[in-house]
Amino acid sequence: MVDTVECKSQAQIEIPVYGMTCEHCVRRVAKALEKLPGVADVQVSLSDSKASLHFDPEQLDISAVQEVIEEAGYSTVPAPYAGAEESQEKSGVCKEAEQAHLEADGVPDNLVGEDLKKQFKVSGMTCANCALTIERKLKKTSGVHTASVNFANETVTVEFDPRTVSLSDIFEQVKDAGYIPLEREDEKQDDRSLIKQRNWLIFSAILSLPIMPLMYLPMTRPLMYTILVLATIVQFTAGWTFYRGAYHALKNRSTNMDVLVAMGITASYGYSVMTTINMFFPTLFFEGPTFFDTSALLITFVLFGKYLEAKAKGRAGQALKRLLELQADKARLLVNGEEKEVAAADLKIGDVVIVKPGEKIPVDGEILEGQTSIDEAMLTGESIPVEKGVGAPVIGATINRSGSIKVKTTKTGKDTVLSGIIKMVEDAQGVKPPIQRLADTISNYFVPAVVTLALITFLIWYFVLHSTFVFAFTAAIAVLVIACPCALGLATPTAIMVGSGVGLNRGLLFKSAAVLEAISSIKAIGFDKTGTLTKGAPEVTDIIAAHPFKEKDLLKIAAAGENPSIHPLAQAVVARAGKEAVEIAEVKDYQEESGFGIACSYRGQPLLIGNLKHMRKHGIDVSNIEQSYQRLAAEGKTTMFVSLDGRGIGLIALADVIKESTKEAIKRLHRLGLKTFMITGDNKKVAHVVGQEIGIDEIAAEVLPQDKIHIVKKYQEQGLKVAMVGDGINDAPALAQADIGIAIGSGTDVAKETGDVILVRNDLLDVERAIRLGRKTLNKIKQNLFWALIYNVVGIPMAAGVLYPLTGKLLPPEWAGLAMAFSSVSVVTNSLLLIGYGKKLID
Repeated sequence: MVDTVECKSQAQIEIPVYGMTCEHCVRRVAKALEKLPGVADVQVSLSDSKASLHFDPEQLDISAVQEVIEEAGYSTVPAPYAGAEESQEKSGVCKEAEQAHLEADGVPDNLVGEDLKKQFKVSGMTCANCALTIERKLKKTSGVHTASVNFANETVTVEFDPRTVSLSDIFEQVKDAGYIPLEREDEKQDDRSLIKQRNWLIFSAILSLPIMPLMYLPMTRPLMYTILVLATIVQFTAGWTFYRGAYHALKNRSTNMDVLVAMGITASYGYSVMTTINMFFPTLFFEGPTFFDTSALLITFVLFGKYLEAKAKGRAGQALKRLLELQADKARLLVNGEEKEVAAADLKIGDVVIVKPGEKIPVDGEILEGQTSIDEAMLTGESIPVEKGVGAPVIGATINRSGSIKVKTTKTGKDTVLSGIIKMVEDAQGVKPPIQRLADTISNYFVPAVVTLALITFLIWYFVLHSTFVFAFTAAIAVLVIACPCALGLATPTAIMVGSGVGLNRGLLFKSAAVLEAISSIKAIGFDKTGTLTKGAPEVTDIIAAHPFKEKDLLKIAAAGENPSIHPLAQAVVARAGKEAVEIAEVKDYQEESGFGIACSYRGQPLLIGNLKHMRKHGIDVSNIEQSYQRLAAEGKTTMFVSLDGRGIGLIALADVIKESTKEAIKRLHRLGLKTFMITGDNKKVAHVVGQEIGIDEIAAEVLPQDKIHIVKKYQEQGLKVAMVGDGINDAPALAQADIGIAIGSGTDVAKETGDVILVRNDLLDVERAIRLGRKTLNKIKQNLFWALIYNVVGIPMAAGVLYPLTGKLLPPEWAGLAMAFSSVSVVTNSLLLIGYGKKLID
C-alpha cells in the first residue's frame, strides 16, 4: 500500500520496499530514487521495509518510483510475486558481496552489524598538527564514529560501521591527507624509518656545512656556482620532505612546522638565487648578500631535531610483543592417561594438562588434582606464591613452584587473562590523546600572519607609497627572512635534547620529547606496591625463639630444614642464615607437604616448618608462641612455625620490606603538591600497613589488573593528569592508561616498554626528580619560544620599513639574517643552561 500526502506543489510518499537485507541495499535504493526528477528528499528504512520521499507530482508519478525500485532488484509488494525470487536472488548476491567485503576487512561473521574497532600505524607525521589533521579527516568520513591519533606511537584507532565504510576507504582518507597507513604490522618499519632519517641528516650535513666557510671567501664565479649547486641539492633533496608536508598541510587547510620550515628555506634560498643572478646580470633583480648557508643549515638543524625525536620515541608495539612472549609454547596434554606434548595454542576448552614443578602453566583453567604453590607475580606483582588445591583457578603464564598438578582448560585464545591484559594495553595506548606542542600551536597563527604581513608590506610600498618594485619586494623578502622559523624550530628540540641528556646522566630515560613536556603538568601519581614501593622479594623480619632456644639457634635449625626447598620463603630464610654466617646442616627424610610446609629429620629429631594447619595436622602444641603469631599476622607478615621433636620452638616472620628511599620519595612528591595513591593486588591488611608507614594519601588493595586501569581512569575523570609508577606485567595496562607511565628499571621488560619514563637506577627519589626536570624543561621551552618570537615582534616591523621615515633606509637583509641567527643562538644558549640544573637533581 502506497501512502501519498500532497502539500501545495510538493507531495510526500511512503512506499514499501521488500527484499532489502542490509545497509548496502538501503543505499542502493536511496541512490536510485535520488536520481529521479523532482525528488527533494529520500529516506529508506531497513527495519520498516519502506522508502519515504518528497517529490514534485508534476515531474514524477508513483509508477515511476515503483519501476525504479524494481529495477534496483527489490519489490514494492510482498511475496508471492512474480519477481520475488529474482529480487531475493539479487539481494542474496548483494548480501554475499557485502559479506565478502566485510570479511576482506577482517570482520568476523558474529560481528556483522556491529561497530568495528581497528588500530593501525601511520608514517609521515611530523608534529601534533599532523595527528589532528588525520583525526579531522577521518571524523568527517561517513561511517566513522570515533577517530583518535596517537602521535607519539604513530597509531590511529578508529571505530566505524563496516557496513557503511571499509578499512580500505579509511586508508584512502589517510593517504588523501598526505600520510601513509601501514596495513601490516612491521617490527622493522620504525628502524628503517630511523635509518632513513639518519642518512638524510648525514647527507644534508655533508653538503651544507662547507657552505658557511665558503661564504666568507672572496667571491668568484666558480665559487658562487659551487655554493649554488650545494645549496640547491640540499634544498630539493633533504628539504623536499618539508615541501611535501607543507603541501599536504595547506591542502587540508591547516598549518604545521613543515609550513614554517618550507616558508623559511624558500625565502632565504629564493632571495639568494635572485641576488646571485644579479651579480652576473646586473639590474635584472637587486643587489644584496646571499643566504644559501641559512637555508641549507636550517634544513640540517630541523632534520637533526626530527632525528633526535624519532630516536627517543618508545615503541608501543614492543610492549605487546613481550606480553605475547610470556605465553607458554608447549603443554603436556593428557590423552587416555598418557602425556603428549602439544603446542599450547592448540589446546581446547575441556582439555586436561599436567603441569610439573618449575613449569609455566599453559592455560587458564581449574586444578583437578594436586596441591601446589603458584607464582602469580606476572599477574598480581606479588612475590609470595599462592597456595592452591583442587578446584582453584589458575592463570596461563603463571609458574607452578612446587607440586605436580592436573589442570582442566577453561579459557583459550582471546578469552584468557593475559590476552585481556594485552587488549587493555593496546586500547589504552590507542586512545591516549596527542600532545599539542606549543610551537605547533603558535605556527597555526604565525605562518599566515607572517605571509600576510609580507604581502601587506609589498602592497603598501608599491601601490600606496609608489616605491619601485625592487624596493617593495626587498622589504617583503626582509620580512620573510627575519621571520625565518629557525629559532622557533629549535625552541623545543634543543631544550628537549639538553633536558633528556641531563635526565640520562641521572638515570632517567624519557621515551619521547612529549613526555618531558607532559610530566610537568602531573597532579596525581599512583604506585604499585610490590617491587615499586617495596623490594619485591620476601625477607626475614622477625625471629622469635621459645625458651631455651635463642634466635640464632632457631635460624640455624630453620635454615637447615628449608635449604632443600626452592620455595621463595624457604630461600629467604636460607639467605638470612647466610647473611649472619650461620652454618647450615644437612637434614634427612626431607618431604614437602604442599599447602602446609616441610617435614624432615634434623640430627635424629623430627623437624616441621610450616603454617598453623601444618602444626595442627601433626598435633604440635604451639600455645606458647601463638600470641606472637597473632601479633605478626596483624602486621600483615607471613609467619612460619618451627617445631622440633614434637614441640613448637619458635616463629620466623617474613615480609616484602619497604625500599629505603620510599618514605622520602613520598614526602618530596607531597611537597610538589601532588596527590599520591597506591594500587596493589595484595590483601588489604598488608596494603594498609605499608601505606600508613610510608604516608601515602589513598590505598586501593586486592585490585586485579583490569581494575587497576579503572582506578587510574577514576582520577583522570576528576580532571587530574595522572602518572603511574610500576614494575610488573600487571602494571602494564595502568602504565599505558596513565598520562605518564613511569617504569622501574629493575622491573619487567613489558613495564619498561609500556612506560613513558624509565627509572634506570631503581630509586624512587628519581620519580620526583623526573617531575622537577620536566617542569624545568617546559619552562625552558617557553623561554625559548619567547626569545624566538620577540625578534619577530620587534624585527618584522623594522624589516617592513616602519623606521624608514626616520632612518631613510630599509633594514638590510644581512641585518635581518643576523637577527634571525642571533635568535637561534639565544635559544640554543638558553637550552644549554639546563646542564647546570643537573647538579640540583642530586639533592
